[in-house]
Amino acid sequence: MNRLFKRFFWPIILVSAVSVIFLPGFAKIHQLNTKNSDLVRKNKRLQAENELLRSELSRVEKDRVYQEKILREKLGVVRKDEVPVKIIPDANN
Repeated sequence: MNRLFKRFFWPIILVSAVSVIFLPGFAKIHQLNTKNSDLVRKNKRLQAENELLRSELSRVEKDRVYQEKILREKLGVVRKDEVPVKIIPDANN
């Protein structure tokens, strides 16, 4: 028993020490890799959103028909010869 204990004591101590020293590092690396993957996905989503916004901005700057549509829908602008009509929903419905 004593001989068996001596034979396996130092390898067990060595493996335990290595685990205590390096295991937190591996956990941190895994955590950082996960965070990096999330940030890469978010970055791609934001790049796509930026591209859509750039194309809409270009359209707003250059397309007169689109400008008029936005002015009418979002700001309620009407032409001089038009009469604005506002529909008020019935309170009973």
